[in-house]
Amino acid sequence: MKRLNLFYAQSGGVTPVINASAAGVIQTARAHPKIIGKVLAGQNGILGALREELIDTSRESRRAIEGLMSTPGGAFGSCRYKLKSLKDNRAEYERLIEVFKAHDIGYFLYNGGGDSADTCLKVSQISEQMGYPIQAIHVPKTIDNDLPLTDNCPGFGSVAKYVAISTREAALDIESMCATSTKVFILEVMGRHAGWIAGASALAGHERGDAPHIILFPEIAFDRARFLAKVQQCVEQFGFCVVVASEGTSTADGRLLSDQGERDAFGHAQLGGLAPLLAGMVKDELGYKHHWAVADYLQRAARHIASQTDVDQAFAMGKAAVELAISGANAVMPTVERKSSQPYRWRVGTAPLRRVANREKKMPRRYITKDGFGVTAAGRAYFQPLIAGEAYPDYYKGMPRYTTLKRVLARKRCESWSE
Repeated sequence: MKRLNLFYAQSGGVTPVINASAAGVIQTARAHPKIIGKVLAGQNGILGALREELIDTSRESRRAIEGLMSTPGGAFGSCRYKLKSLKDNRAEYERLIEVFKAHDIGYFLYNGGGDSADTCLKVSQISEQMGYPIQAIHVPKTIDNDLPLTDNCPGFGSVAKYVAISTREAALDIESMCATSTKVFILEVMGRHAGWIAGASALAGHERGDAPHIILFPEIAFDRARFLAKVQQCVEQFGFCVVVASEGTSTADGRLLSDQGERDAFGHAQLGGLAPLLAGMVKDELGYKHHWAVADYLQRAARHIASQTDVDQAFAMGKAAVELAISGANAVMPTVERKSSQPYRWRVGTAPLRRVANREKKMPRRYITKDGFGVTAAGRAYFQPLIAGEAYPDYYKGMPRYTTLKRVLARKRCESWSE
């Protein structure tokens, strides 16, 4: 068997543990030197392939690759760039094949969410049509936790842990001040179409009256009157009210409350500003003193409080992707299969990309309480194992010690690409 190089790239919004998947890919590839030559990482995702900006990971030390396990962000740079169909832009695919041929790349591993799964599927289909077969494996990643056919997605568990902890800590602050000061606190979290992150905040509370008192899900239509009535009820009953709102909260007609009217590279609505919008409702209708916060990038960059379960699964997905590639698999994604919740047991499975690409998994209705403002016991049982364990990074002078790679580019062998 001819030794071929492996192309790996990161795509879309990063997670606290995406680099653990990168470590899983690189370390596993290095363990098979008779099959895989070099791991060439795309600088800034798929754009690295199109621009022939390929980071030669063989120039990175073993220690540096190990350091990726506890480093947030995207070590090789990510991007939001969606390949068009072959019919609409054949030149892009011809460019990919040109670069892959020039660098003896036979394996394509793309680390991302649903749109990245679509890119991976397209590469697997088009490469063979164009006479240069590529084994394409999708490495799952998304804090939104909305990929189908996998119990959960790497990145989600750590964000869930961060949001649950932040909710509990903020609630203790508000509770201590509510007699004479702030009575309502609103935390806006990510989640465009699925309420997994918002739902995980329920783990902040254990007893009746514990925060969060209200959770707003994209799966439940927002009703202004019901929301304000619930806020008032909580303040009167508990003295304060903590709200966790998913950015994808929408009305019964499908209108996103926080839609700014702009679109990203994938055509998704640019969201933001839900928390101050809700706070304005509370002030205008109820007159309560309030504060709000937006977790935004903080939730997906918080490696310092990552879930050990999440780190383990992120690494396992990268490792499994390489093993699938060298076994001859194509157009598939490794998955997390839950065997039991108590005790928590899981294993690696696989799913075909044709059933993953461009599909979203929403929170089941049975995970949401009847009134639409909370999480059921079944939902808590799902979330709880995913935040288990602490995976603290090493510290130096009071700050986390994160890894910085050399990111040496391989020598170019093709003509420049015109975007």
